[in-house]
Amino acid sequence: MTDRTVVVLGGGTGGLVAARSLRRRLDSTDRVVVIDRSPTYQFAPSFLWVMTGTRRSEQVSADRRRLRRAGIEVLQADVHEIDLTGRRIKTSEAEVDFDRLVIALGADLVPDAVEGFAEAAHNVYTLEGASAAAKALRRFNGGRVAVMVSRLPYKCPAAPYETAFLTEALLRRRKVRNNSSIAIYTPEPSPMPTAGPVLGEALAAMLAERGIDFYPNHTVERVDPEANELVLAGGERAGFDLLLGVPAHRAPMVLESSGLTAETGFIPVDRATLATSADGVFAIGDVTTIPVAGGKFLPKAGVFAEAEAHVVAENVAHELAGRHSSATFDGTGACFVELGDGRAAFATGDFYAAEAPNIRLRRPGRHWHLAKVAFEQYWIRRWL
Repeated sequence: MTDRTVVVLGGGTGGLVAARSLRRRLDSTDRVVVIDRSPTYQFAPSFLWVMTGTRRSEQVSADRRRLRRAGIEVLQADVHEIDLTGRRIKTSEAEVDFDRLVIALGADLVPDAVEGFAEAAHNVYTLEGASAAAKALRRFNGGRVAVMVSRLPYKCPAAPYETAFLTEALLRRRKVRNNSSIAIYTPEPSPMPTAGPVLGEALAAMLAERGIDFYPNHTVERVDPEANELVLAGGERAGFDLLLGVPAHRAPMVLESSGLTAETGFIPVDRATLATSADGVFAIGDVTTIPVAGGKFLPKAGVFAEAEAHVVAENVAHELAGRHSSATFDGTGACFVELGDGRAAFATGDFYAAEAPNIRLRRPGRHWHLAKVAFEQYWIRRWL
């Protein structure tokens, strides 16, 4: 059988890797179609380097339409409906039938979920927001910097802490650190809690060493842009002169009518194969919800999306060829934590461990920062 179509919804990290991996594995007569609303891919792990001025926006962006050179079809469109019965994707531009479907739509950012956030905060989870934060930090001559996590869950669990570390180092370089303070406000009980208490305690100690105030279990109910204050649950207020924010996240709205989602709006999947409740339909990356030990969920991070994409691509290719595949996602992952001053830490471990995630934090050093730089350059060249 030929002329089968595999549709990949979303051209982010997981979607790009899935499409490339599928194209290599499938017959030349099979179609691989990527659907995304934007022609531009942006490498999110480098956004904070844009914030510090060590990257320009164009250095961390690429045209998704490059995929066409590899024999992958790219449709720039909004996804309006996932029709599982008719096995068809309805978009703003066309309808596309599928034999297999990979949903990699990620999580949507919702700045307006917290009143005043959009008016007062620099959203470091967008390239535009990171660029605006860079300009604000260049102008900043002292005062109070607040780093705010709006709601749980959010993707890239290290990013708020990296934001604080990199800001602290930048203010020292600009010689305005002595008349500045930095604080993190988060609903989390500790830094990166899914990774376990050892990692959380280590990161909390690093924050303390740098004089960064840490306020766990603090939910911001709204932001008062006129007073430059965070209004916390319970009515307490915290002032700021510069606000760097992580917006609330939610599942893409198109999933609501798909029949695939859990109460959270995200898609539960088989944690080994990433199969959904629908035959021939898989989901990977931030759009999924995967339970792990201790009543927690697998963090939303690009490292998992990439690994899951390889597993799904191999299994889909084997299915379409009538062969069995034993490829499974094992829950292992790694994460760089930028500390500023050209140094980083590196965490790695097994999030599927039976008792609790087994995560190890490597000793910080310049070599981990250089490794992240090398990873950035490799990733953009490799997948785009």
